[in-house]
Amino acid sequence: MNTVNFDGQWTRRVIERLGFGTAQGSSSRGAIEGLAVMSQRLEEGKHVAFTIDGPRGPRYVAKPGPVILARRAGKAISVFHIGLKRAHTFKKSWDLFQIPYPFSRAVMFVAPPIYVPIDADSDTIKTKHAEMQAALERVRDAAEGWFSLSVREQDNLREEWSEKGAPSGGRQNASTESPAAVS
Repeated sequence: MNTVNFDGQWTRRVIERLGFGTAQGSSSRGAIEGLAVMSQRLEEGKHVAFTIDGPRGPRYVAKPGPVILARRAGKAISVFHIGLKRAHTFKKSWDLFQIPYPFSRAVMFVAPPIYVPIDADSDTIKTKHAEMQAALERVRDAAEGWFSLSVREQDNLREEWSEKGAPSGGRQNASTESPAAVS
């Protein structure tokens, strides 16, 4: 899902040129319509993704849309973050948007899936939202710090994540369902 404002439309065009579909909406405009489109895409067996901090921020703070969609669709949330070694950062943008320089290295960290029961009540939704936020912080910290680590530290972190799925959390049951991804 991407926002309907100007920068969201620029991003939408890039995403569509790469062959992916989009859903228009954000936490402040068109959220219900965007979630409905995304739910339909999940029913079609496709994957969907959010930029979770919304068009108004605050930066890196998740909105509840992915948890609501996961409950509605019965799909898991897959949280990830991509860290870049060299990138141009738009310092005047609220989210410090980055574009990697040509041939820059990148690393992606993925947290274990987060499952939201279809019959989840408001307390469970809040708990799953907090779990998603914590997972986002873990993957962001790992990805953003990756290139400042020594090779040995990278090897240790890689081993820690590949054995457990993520620090301080064991592997959860794998699902063949299409995840609702967030970044």
